[in-house]
Amino acid sequence: MKKRKLISQRHPLLYLLAVWARRTQRKAIWLLDNKKYTKTKSTTVLQYRIKKHQSVLLKKLGENNMQLQINKVTNLKIAAKQINGILIRPGETFSFCKLIGQPTQKKGYLPGMELSFGEARAGIGGGICQISNLIHWLVIHSPLTVTERYHHSFDPFPDDGRVLPFGSGATVFYNYRDYQFTNNTAYTFQINLWFTEKCLEGDLRIDQELDFAYHVIEKEHQFLKIGDQFYRKNEIWREKFLKFQGGKVVDTELLTKNFARVTYTPLDYLELPAEDNITS
Repeated sequence: MKKRKLISQRHPLLYLLAVWARRTQRKAIWLLDNKKYTKTKSTTVLQYRIKKHQSVLLKKLGENNMQLQINKVTNLKIAAKQINGILIRPGETFSFCKLIGQPTQKKGYLPGMELSFGEARAGIGGGICQISNLIHWLVIHSPLTVTERYHHSFDPFPDDGRVLPFGSGATVFYNYRDYQFTNNTAYTFQINLWFTEKCLEGDLRIDQELDFAYHVIEKEHQFLKIGDQFYRKNEIWREKFLKFQGGKVVDTELLTKNFARVTYTPLDYLELPAEDNITS
C-alpha cells in the first residue's frame, strides 16, 4: 500500500511555516529554560582522554550523488570550527544546534545529503549529523547525561564499513531536533574535533583521571520482514567497569532499543506475519 504524504509534504508553504514556528519556539526555550549553555572554547587540550573515535568522510551510500558527499566535507569543516575545543563545565549543558547555528549558504554551507520524510535528499548543510553522531558516541562512554537525542526513523542504506552499532547516532535538524547533554559531575570536559585526509576525528577529554570507564555493546540485532516491509532492530547496552581493578563490571544499563524501517533489501532476515507486533 502506498504511504500517504503528510500535509506538509503536499503543501510546501505549510511546511515552511511549521518549521518557522518550531524554530521560534526553540529560541524562546533557550532564553527561558534557565540552563547554562556551553560557550567557552579553549585551545589548551585537557590532560586526560576518555574516548577517541573517527569516521570516514566519503562513503558509498547506494546510488547517492557523490557530489553531495564531497559537499558534506565542506559542511563538516565549517560546523566543526564552532565546536572544536568547547569546554563543558560542571552544571553546563551542551547544545549542538545552539553552538553550530543555522546552516546557511551565506555561512558557506553547501547542499549535502539529509534524511527527511523517509528519503535521502539534498539540503543546505546536509551531512553535519556526522559530527553529532561522533559526539554522541564519545558522550555515552562518559558520565555525562544525554538530555535530548533523536535518531532517524528509517535506515536508507546497507552497511558499508560500519563500525558502530546501528542506531547509536544522534540526528539533528536546526534547531528543534537538537542534541543536548548536561554535565552533572564535578569535572570539566572538552570536545576536540579535527580532520585527516580521509576521516573526521574527535575525542572527549576531562580535567581529572577517572577510575572507571565504559564499554558500549550491541545486542539482539536482527533484520525482519513483516508483510512487504523490512525493519531493523537492536539494543544498545553500556557496561561501567573499574579501570584499576582488572576491568571489574560494576553496572550494566540499557541505553536504547531501536526499531526502524529499512528501505533496502537486507541479505539475511527473519520473516514474520504482518499482524505480529514486535516493537515493544
